[in-house]
Amino acid sequence: MLKSLRAAFAQYALGEGANGGEEIVSPIEDRVNALLDAIEAAEAHLLQLGFDVSCLKGAKGFEKIRAFRDAVNCLCKSDESRRRYEIIARQVFSRFKALVMEPSAFAYSERHDNIEAIFKKLSERRDLSDVTQVLKELRKIINDAIATAGPGEDQRDELRYDLSNINHERLRTEFATRVKRKASVVQDIRDLIEAKLAQMLANNPTRMDYYARYGEIVAEYNREKDRVTVEDTFARLTDFLGGLDEEDRRAAREGLTESELAIYDLLKKDDLKAAELERIKQSSKKLLERLREVVRPLDQWTEKESTRAEVESEVLDEVFRLLPDPPFSESEKEELAAKVFEHLWMQSSSGAFPEQAA
Repeated sequence: MLKSLRAAFAQYALGEGANGGEEIVSPIEDRVNALLDAIEAAEAHLLQLGFDVSCLKGAKGFEKIRAFRDAVNCLCKSDESRRRYEIIARQVFSRFKALVMEPSAFAYSERHDNIEAIFKKLSERRDLSDVTQVLKELRKIINDAIATAGPGEDQRDELRYDLSNINHERLRTEFATRVKRKASVVQDIRDLIEAKLAQMLANNPTRMDYYARYGEIVAEYNREKDRVTVEDTFARLTDFLGGLDEEDRRAAREGLTESELAIYDLLKKDDLKAAELERIKQSSKKLLERLREVVRPLDQWTEKESTRAEVESEVLDEVFRLLPDPPFSESEKEELAAKVFEHLWMQSSSGAFPEQAA
């Protein structure tokens, strides 16, 4: 508000001759021209991607909504295209806002509003944190590719679909032949995966390989933009979603909670026998429960050097006590204790630990 008041006084209240005759703010004409330049830059960027904003002139209702969706689809063809539009659009907004009381800027209101509407559509994020929820979206594309228990069962909120039952070849064919705005669908699945990955990595740091695999898919998609690449990316992303869903169920298969699974993944190593893995599994449960007992009464222990040292020492003692020797050497136990402490510190710093025992 103070900045706006100063600008207003500079423009209207100082009178002629103030400041030695120098303009404190740019003349109205220059600022209107700067607004027009930003609007034209946004429209040119869209045109370069294949969307002509002239189709929005006079458009109403569903016709206008379809046009906005087409624009978003063009912008979703690459991360760079989307980011560039967001930068240009914000420049349009700031310049238009600075001229909100100037009648000469009203001539550009419709073009500004169209750019803003596309920006808002582009920025929308649906809450699809549950990977299985994506199937409700994909049903619009593949209809009968997913088997349900009976008519109307797909509308139950609590229903969980098994991604392993998807006919991926049919799904890819349907996407290639029936979906018009392919880039938008790919972006929707990317948003879903990124939300799910963030949740999974927060629970278990050993899942970084999933993030790396996803990064490879996105990098290839951004390098190539032809139709075959988009369709191949869609198939790879849906396969990747199936893998995430399978990983999501792994804790239950192992007979562990998500928190116990995170400790188990940190402690286990390759080439262990079944009996040794079972012992590590039980040790993970005991270690987690002991860490809860240690951390629960401590107030903001991550911010105090003395309590950090106390917790770190407790982790080391418990790891040495619980892990068998062999197959774990002393140096391996020290390394594993450091990993467990780092995980515990990250969880506690974010407020996720100690959670209530299951």
